[in-house]
Amino acid sequence: MTAPQALLLCSCLALLLQPGSCQPYLRLRPSPSDSLPVKDIIEHPDPEYDPKEQDLDERTLRKKLGSNFDPSFMSVAAPAQANNLSASDALHRFKGLGPLPNELKKLDLGETPYGTRLKMGKKARRKFLQWLWAYTYCPVLYTWKDLGLRFWPRYIKEGNCFAEKSCSFPEGMSCKPVKSVTKTFLRWYCQGWSKQKYCTWIPVQYPVISECKCSC
Repeated sequence: MTAPQALLLCSCLALLLQPGSCQPYLRLRPSPSDSLPVKDIIEHPDPEYDPKEQDLDERTLRKKLGSNFDPSFMSVAAPAQANNLSASDALHRFKGLGPLPNELKKLDLGETPYGTRLKMGKKARRKFLQWLWAYTYCPVLYTWKDLGLRFWPRYIKEGNCFAEKSCSFPEGMSCKPVKSVTKTFLRWYCQGWSKQKYCTWIPVQYPVISECKCSC
């Protein structure tokens, strides 16, 4: 651990041990949570805690972030709104694509839960499974989110699970996140007050939903 990092850590601990001191603004990074997407961070409103123009040199920050810079999920400039995929667009584009899940392939459609045998041809079975797959499909809907001036890159492509209707038949289940990937961003952090404060960019990890599944 470097001297600046040690200083930042000690400062954070000191703040935590002082009741009432800057409590609403202690969150430096997205808090670990079973609930995704990540909730918005409450920022200190004082612009004195914002990075200045000289702190936002893109070449320097790209070098600091290194191989963690992922243009597929992060952007320095505001992306075009056309890149955001609506729920209806996502369903139209993705529904039914890809191989059937193994749990659907293994379904025994020749017998009801009550033991009654059913006759179903291969073509009918295939069509029914394709319909079921389309009905229960849970796409990840990606939209660009502005993290604010104190993150670099400032924009992240965040995933959400389709939640406009039930994904089960009969209804009752919904699309929920089952997998996520972690992206590393730079977070501008200041310790101290007024002109005595010390500010620097620190790496933080940000989880992004990468897969959704129909579940209870």
